Amino acid sequence: MPAPLTTIQCRIRCASGPQTVYHFLAHAEGRAAFWAASAPEAEGCIHFRFPDGQTYIGRILEKLPDTLFRVLYFDTPLTFRLHPDGTGGTIVNVTHEDIPEADYAEVRAGWVSVLLALKAAADFGVDLRNHHPDRHWYTGFVDN
Repeated sequence: MPAPLTTIQCRIRCASGPQTVYHFLAHAEGRAAFWAASAPEAEGCIHFRFPDGQTYIGRILEKLPDTLFRVLYFDTPLTFRLHPDGTGGTIVNVTHEDIPEADYAEVRAGWVSVLLALKAAADFGVDLRNHHPDRHWYTGFVDN
């Protein structure tokens, strides 16, 4: 019997507006500023390369400027919904579907790390990551 699947939902508020936050999600240089070592787009797919050397090609499922960005991420649907917060900032709602129940805690913690890195990059121009090939998530570092 296959393991039960779960959905992770989390959110963060960025002081930056939806246009700025969307840029970090939908453009290679934005993704490389907080999410992956590099993440160029070609033929509707994002070619992720992570600090530990791992790679993944994720198909872009949907893009609505300043509002929605969906990608197949490690074979599971990942959605970012952006909403103006009424004060010039953005509420970023993340939904990551079809996560094996056994991986839920680790994947949710990973999104906390990634979303805080997004906030730092979008709001303050700061890269929280350490950029060391041996200091990554799988060796216990949360600052990838």
